[in-house]
Amino acid sequence: MSEIDPMLLQFGGSLIAIFAVAGLTVLLKLGGKPTLTDEAALAHAAGEVEDGFLPTRSSTSRDGKAALARDESGRIMLIKRHGNKFAGRILSPRATCHEEVDGLVVDPHETQFGTVRLSLIDAPYWADAINRL
Repeated sequence: MSEIDPMLLQFGGSLIAIFAVAGLTVLLKLGGKPTLTDEAALAHAAGEVEDGFLPTRSSTSRDGKAALARDESGRIMLIKRHGNKFAGRILSPRATCHEEVDGLVVDPHETQFGTVRLSLIDAPYWADAINRL
């Protein structure tokens, strides 16, 4: 019986470890690409961005990657997927937006957040609301 090359043994062990970690991430539901599937998911994401933010009106992009939400005091929050979580900003009067053929482009004027493109049914409502801030 011949001996197994140590490099081959190390390679096999590393491969098994990689598959074990990948299986564990699937089992624990880590990673992935979350989407805003309904108003409850959107409200939850908005609450994580700012504690106590309760949307009274909201619209989710058709792909579920971004949304706009307004609370009873008139503040508007822009939410977008960031990795495997959601990030958001309360829009200031510096925020701008413009309509495109099938959606809306919102620029909160924060370089670290960037512009967000949303495909919305009610884009004219949100364009007017954001440009009035």
